[in-house]
Amino acid sequence: MNDTPPAKGQPRTRFRWAWWLLAYLSLGLGIVGVFVPGLPTTVFVLLAAYAASRGSERLHRYLMWHPRFGPMIHDWQAHGAVSRRAKWAATWTMLFCALVLLGIMLAVGSHRWWMTALPIACMAAVAAWLWRRPEPPDFPPR
Repeated sequence: MNDTPPAKGQPRTRFRWAWWLLAYLSLGLGIVGVFVPGLPTTVFVLLAAYAASRGSERLHRYLMWHPRFGPMIHDWQAHGAVSRRAKWAATWTMLFCALVLLGIMLAVGSHRWWMTALPIACMAAVAAWLWRRPEPPDFPPR
């Protein structure tokens, strides 16, 4: 049995399956988020890329070269940056979801205002955090 520790940045073999599982679960949730309002896509794809880098070289390579996800993942990994287009898309989506929640609350006449206020406050916090992220540099051209 090899007791030498893995190289820096390499996961331990016995936990590789957990990273693999997290990567595929996150990617699945991200795909569902494309169709379900209020469920984020970007966060789960970024988490999938992170976990895949530790548990599935094949999935990580696929995500990095994916035409839609690859540039977003690269910008995040290289600069902690989010494109202005992605910021606007997320902001408009969260605003739409907040309006749906308010509409449901008014239609149902719920007295539990906090059940609407809490998710809207979370979306506002995420939007504030998102707009504080830097934007990726203009190079290399996409």
